[in-house]
Amino acid sequence: METKKFRVFVTRRIPEEGLKLIKEKCEVEVYEKDDLIPRKELMQRIRNVDGILCMLSEEIDCEIIESAPQLKVISNYAVGFNNIDVSSATRHGIVVTNTPGVLTDATADLTWALLLAVARRIGEGERLVRSGKFKGWSPLMLLGQDIKQRTLGIVGAGRIGTAVAERSRGWNMNILYYSRHPNTYLEEKLQARYVSLETLLEESDFVSLHVPLTIETRHLINESALKRMKSTAYLINTARGPIVDEKILVKALREKWIAGAGLDVFENEPQLTPGLAKLENVMLTPHLGSATVQTRNEMARIAALNLISVLEGKKPPHPVNPEVFQK
Repeated sequence: METKKFRVFVTRRIPEEGLKLIKEKCEVEVYEKDDLIPRKELMQRIRNVDGILCMLSEEIDCEIIESAPQLKVISNYAVGFNNIDVSSATRHGIVVTNTPGVLTDATADLTWALLLAVARRIGEGERLVRSGKFKGWSPLMLLGQDIKQRTLGIVGAGRIGTAVAERSRGWNMNILYYSRHPNTYLEEKLQARYVSLETLLEESDFVSLHVPLTIETRHLINESALKRMKSTAYLINTARGPIVDEKILVKALREKWIAGAGLDVFENEPQLTPGLAKLENVMLTPHLGSATVQTRNEMARIAALNLISVLEGKKPPHPVNPEVFQK
């Protein structure tokens, strides 16, 4: 007699490597459109599923969770999981998983791409050339800032923050960092200094954000923080959009409180705060932190393995709420 397969819903198309693994063990339904699934449709399509593989963009709150009485696992295709009501999932005995570690290098690389682009005004130069307004070299055209021997401030010295700091070696930069815990690796290898957030903001030429989104970090970069930064400094955010008060950032960029910003994430993603897209001193990318072929394939594989492990009664490689297994 054939064993009944688990039913799984995947909220967006993911690399085939992950889907293939799931299809070997489960009956899979995928939302085929490449945009956010409407909330009502999501609730309808997960009513009888055993597992969900979802994106960071989908809000999996208590109401969503309670609409799926058979649900055993929520596998998040992301390292972050602020989109999921983990406490509600835990109360209902549902395992939540994520994909940590795999996107560290890709996100660190993109952080540097944004830093270099905004410091050297690459976006402005590219738009100038495409518009046909480039009339030849000029001594004063689009002057940017040097990076070598400047000060890089890392806010959040976890995996990604550490990888970003490591990439500063070629520029012989001074490293400051602010984090929940000291990072002895950074201190020993890069002579980094563990400082207060206020000191980091006041002394850094580049401030790069790498903290998770929590109640404490929401709007961590607010008016007070931006006014502490140097007028020649740049803010880089590849972490989570709501860490920055975007309305205040628009004002800060417009009024030149800081020199510029590089953003891969946005407070109300995918919508931008009015005025942000019109500013020349900001580099904007559409949440590309993990967007390499290798990284997205590996994320799909890990998300699939997390999901399958739980459905088979095993502890997954990356549980967010391991206390579920102690019940």
